[in-house]
Parts: sequence; structure tokens; C-alpha cells
Amino acid sequence: MIMDPYDPECVTAIVECVKEGAISQSRLDDAVRRVLRLKVRLGLFDKPVWDYSYPKFGSEQFAKESYAAALESEVLLKNNGVLPLKEGARILVTGPNANTLRALNGGWSYTWQGNADAYVPQYNTIVEALQHRFKHVSYEPGVKYLEGADWQAEDASGIGKAVAAARSADVVVVCVGENSYCETPGNMDDLNLSKAQKQLVAALSGAGKPIVLVLNEGRPRLIGDIEPLSAAVVDVMLPSNFGADALAALLSGDENFSGRLPFTYSKHINALHTYDYKVSEHRETMDGSYNYDAVMDVQWPFGHGLSYTTFAYSNLVVAGGSPVISSEAEGGVEKSQFTAADVLRVSVDVTNTGARAGKEAVLLYSSDLVASLIPDVKRLRGFEKIDLEPGQTKTVTFEVPASALAFVGADGRWRLEKGDFRLSCGGLSAMLNCTETYIWDTPNI
Repeated sequence: MIMDPYDPECVTAIVECVKEGAISQSRLDDAVRRVLRLKVRLGLFDKPVWDYSYPKFGSEQFAKESYAAALESEVLLKNNGVLPLKEGARILVTGPNANTLRALNGGWSYTWQGNADAYVPQYNTIVEALQHRFKHVSYEPGVKYLEGADWQAEDASGIGKAVAAARSADVVVVCVGENSYCETPGNMDDLNLSKAQKQLVAALSGAGKPIVLVLNEGRPRLIGDIEPLSAAVVDVMLPSNFGADALAALLSGDENFSGRLPFTYSKHINALHTYDYKVSEHRETMDGSYNYDAVMDVQWPFGHGLSYTTFAYSNLVVAGGSPVISSEAEGGVEKSQFTAADVLRVSVDVTNTGARAGKEAVLLYSSDLVASLIPDVKRLRGFEKIDLEPGQTKTVTFEVPASALAFVGADGRWRLEKGDFRLSCGGLSAMLNCTETYIWDTPNI
């Protein structure tokens, strides 16, 4: 099946390859037969064009759900008190991502490279959404994306104007990141944010006004040198058509942040880490053991995300096997023994200790402390987002099949090995002990 239907030259190239023997005639015939069989099963020879109309497409229901998804996915990474923005504040919006729907939607959206501005001008860009929400919003791009084949090309000639405008503002919202891209045109060998955009942030910091850095990008572009210049950082990633409206609601405090990073945000080039790295990838402790609580030198870890309120965790309880007192545990701490057939039930209390309502994403991790292969430092085993009013407490419960703690051993078989495990949630942890080693020839999780 040819994925580029607009270029007939690939058909000519296939014919030439068959004639040259690079592709066999039987291989080509087999591919054609499979395509024809599927078309017959779909009835495309009887009715080649189908009516794909869908009554809910573009409906108010879907619009609300898209807005809600953006609200809950945009992540507050840093806040030195500048957010929520004050009513009546004079706000300067700048940066190449401030006035584009293309960057909000990303590639493979309205077109291959995602040129959404030409198709959905009815939706708000970031500057438009902020202008609808606040009274005093000015706009000076500072840096612009250039039209053309090079999606990374930028015009930085407006930085001076942006700095001049910042001097008369109370706060500066700098929208940086990437133009839309996908596949080969988006390839790069340096994840640093572009030189022009870093220059913009550095120059704006000289105006002495608090900077709210808005990251609009499909991957974590490195900002370690300009992050200290910002009073707040928000990563909206690729939030789609209602992403700007959601951002305005969050920056104003009309809504509360609840998003968490779905990846580790790297700090240094060529130092890319996943959250579940091997414990051997980080230095050992003084006594030679591995440090399962070590934190890589990253910009922000997986799962990081702030709120306008605060949360406290308490009463982490694990059940599922037979509780025992282990003489090997420090201070005779109670452990739970379990087997591969058990289901581990984990509960924890979460309290909103702040002054406003908020949503908290509760994340449960496991760590295998004894394994025949070097184990991951931790693995996410469950998550749930809950609503909490100020002072309210809710109990969150997870059920984790013990067999889900298995890993693939050196022999290619799934194995749950005898030894200690740790379950952790919200800074709390509980120790467990698997009593026997179990091996499966096929996945049992």
C-alpha cells in the first residue's frame, strides 16, 4: 500500500524494481491480492464511495470534551507566585507560538505538517484567548516563524520591539516552542530551544518584569539556561483547538491546574532519561547499594505538576497476602507476603490542604528491590485523578495483580522473583515480600 497517493512516481519506481528483479513479481502480486481482498470484504467494488457523515462531528458535546481535555493536560511546571494573573494587569504576549493555531494542533492534524490556521480560523490562538479574558493585553511577536520548506526558520528582527513593549507591562507571557511538524521534516539533532527564542527570553528578562514561559511543543525542548529567568513555566504541549482557551482559564485562575508531565523533561543535551531507568544508571549509595530514591539531573521528572492548592498523603495501606512481622525489616516493620496469584490492594488518603478546590493525580509506583536482572528504579502501576474541596479527604484504592510485577528474564520468559518489593505513592511507601519465584512461558499479566 502506497502511503503517498499524490506522487505517481513511486508507482513507476515499483514497476522498474520488478523489471530489474529487485522486487519479485510474486511479491508484488501478493501485496495486490491482499489489498483487493480487503476491498472486496469492505464492499468497495459495489459501493466505492461511502457516506461517512457523523452527527456528533464538531458538536457542542465534543467541543466541551476537547476543552476539558486541554484543561486537565496542560501542566504548571513552575510558579513563583506570579500565577494566577491579577485582574487588571497589563499583559504583554510575545513569542512565535502566541498567534498560531498550527502550533497548538501539531502535525498530522488538518494537513500533513499541520497547517491548521488555513482551515479553522474560528478558534482562538493564545493571544486571542487572553485578549478575550483580560482587559489589558498587548501583542508583539518578537520572533516569528518563516513560511517555507524549513519549518525551523525564524525571524528574530522583532526582539527589540518586544523588549520595548515589556517595559510598560506588568507581566510578560512568552509563548515559545515549535512550529508544527511530523515525520522527516521534524527531525533534528539538537533538542535545545531555538537560538532566536532563547535570545527573546533573555532580552525580555532585562526589562525586569515577571515572565510566564508557555511551552507549546511536541517534545521537551531544552530550556535549562532560560528557565531561571522565568517566574512561571507552563507546558501546554499540543492541546488542539481549545488549548488556548484552556490556558487563559488556567492562567487567570478561573480553573485550576491538575496536569502531570507524561515524560521526563530533560535538562541537558544527550542526557535523555525515561522515568523507569535502571538503578545502575545512577550512582550507588555510600554503602554500595543502589539508591531507589535517587533523582536524575533533569529539568522536571515524569509526573511533575503543580496546582494552585496543595495536597497531603497519609495512611498508605497494602493488603493482599498474609501480613507478617519480618525480622529483616528495619525495626520489625510489618510487611505483607504475597504470591503470584494474589491481588495487591493499595489504599491511600489524600487531603486538600489548600484554600481552593483542585484535582490531584494520584500515582502508584512499584520498585523491585531484588532481581536477577538489574531492575527499573520504579514502574507506574496505577493512577487516578480525584476532585477535592478545601479540607476534604478522599481514599484512593488501587488493585494490582501481583503477576503484573513480573519482568522478562535473560531466558526470555516472564518471571516474578522471590524478594522484596516497595510500593510508593505521594511520598509514602510500603514494603512487601514475594515468597517464591514464578516463571511463565507466556505472558500472564
